[in-house]
Amino acid sequence: MTQYVLKRLLGLLPTLLIVAVLVFMFVHMLPGDPARLAAGANADPETVELVRQDLGLDKPLPQQFLSFFGNMLQGDFGHSLSSKRPVSTEIAERFMPTLLLTLTSMGWAVVFGMTIGIGSAVYRNQWPDRLGMTLAVSGISFPAFALGMLLMQVFSVQLGWLPTVGADSWRHYILPSLTLGAAVAAVMARFTRASFIEVIQEDFVRTARAKGVSEKWVILKHCLRNALIPVVTMMGLQFGFLLGGSIVVEAVFNWPGLGRLLVDAVDMRDYPVIQALVLLFSLEFILINLVVDVLYGFINPTIRYK
Repeated sequence: MTQYVLKRLLGLLPTLLIVAVLVFMFVHMLPGDPARLAAGANADPETVELVRQDLGLDKPLPQQFLSFFGNMLQGDFGHSLSSKRPVSTEIAERFMPTLLLTLTSMGWAVVFGMTIGIGSAVYRNQWPDRLGMTLAVSGISFPAFALGMLLMQVFSVQLGWLPTVGADSWRHYILPSLTLGAAVAAVMARFTRASFIEVIQEDFVRTARAKGVSEKWVILKHCLRNALIPVVTMMGLQFGFLLGGSIVVEAVFNWPGLGRLLVDAVDMRDYPVIQALVLLFSLEFILINLVVDVLYGFINPTIRYK
C-alpha cells in the first residue's frame, strides 16, 4: 500500500506540469492588460511599462513560465493585482468557508442520495422507486442558481427562518449546502440504485437469502460493501466537483469562498489569483482520485495494490 501511494504521488509531477502549462497559457490568452489593471486606469504609459517590467510581463513567455513554475513549487504565487496582498493569503482566508460548505453539501448528498438509491433498488419498480427516481431527475434538471433563489425566496424572504447571505453561523450553511448538494444527491441516488440492483442479483446474495439471513442483514452486510465500490468512485469525483464547482452557488448567496474569489479575479483580470485557484482545483481532483483508490482497499480487502 505504501509503495503504491508513493508511486502515485511521484506520478503527480508530470500531471502537475501539464496542468501548470495549460493554466499558464489559458490565463495569458484572456483579454485585458494586467499591467494596466495593476497600474490603475489613470496611469500614464510610462507607469504602465514600469509596472509591466516589475511584474515580469515584458519577458518572453517561456521565461515567464519557468519563473511561474519555479515560484509555484515553492508555494509562492505572487501578489494579487487588485488587493496587492499575497495570493496565498487571499486563498487561505477563503478556503475554509468553501471547504466547510463542501463538506456540509456532501453530507446532505450522501444521506439523501444513498437513502433514496438504496430504497429505490430494494423496492424496484414500485412506488418508492418511482418517487425516488422522480426526485433524482428533478434534482439533476433544476439549475443550481434557480434552486438557490427559490430556497431564499421561500425560507428567507417569505418565512424568515434562515439568513440569505454570510457565513457567520451554522444557519448560514443550510440553504447554500442544500442548493450545492441537490444535484450531487440526485446523481448519487441514481448511481447507488444501479449499483445495488446489480449486486442484489449476484449469487452470494441469493445464497444468503436461501440460508435464512434476514433482508435487513442481506442489504447491510452483503450488498452494501460490494455496491459501495463504484459509488465511492463517484463520491470522490463529486466531492471534487463540489469543492471546485461552487462558483454559481457562492455567487447567488454571496458566499465568501474560493468560487466567489475566482469570479472576482476573472472580472478584474487578476492573473496570479486565477492561476493559483485553477491549479488548486486541479490538484484537489488529482489528490481526491488518489484517496478514492486507497479507500478501495478498506472497502473491499480483496483488492491488492502493486
